[in-house]
Amino acid sequence: MVKLRLKRAGKKRAAFYRIVASDSRVKRDGEYIELVGTYNPINGEVNLQNELALKWLKDGAQPTDTVRNILSKNGILKQLHEFKLSTKSSKESKPKKAKAAAPKKTVAKKTTKSTESSAEKEVKPKKTVAKKTTTTKEDK
Repeated sequence: MVKLRLKRAGKKRAAFYRIVASDSRVKRDGEYIELVGTYNPINGEVNLQNELALKWLKDGAQPTDTVRNILSKNGILKQLHEFKLSTKSSKESKPKKAKAAAPKKTVAKKTTKSTESSAEKEVKPKKTVAKKTTTTKEDK
């Protein structure tokens, strides 16, 4: 799974992060697929390539919590939401194509015991069990 996450750079106590698209199995500072932007937490500066971030989100990349907050503050998640709504509404508004008058195939339905009529049920003979009769003195 591809994730949009932070890759740490910079020196000790002066963190600097790159926002990257990377495989979720790769370690935090390991290799990445594509650089999407940068984030400097010291002064709060964010540089993002909006088109790249949007492309990865449309392709199904999952942002981490911190990256999700950064993307939300820059309006990228709103753009993604609007894109999803527009594609959903365009799918609904397209008229369905009328199918040609093709002969319909009939499919035999499986019948269950509850749907079979009583006439169609197989009649199984009941097992008869010999009952023990007890006789008392009064019966004799």
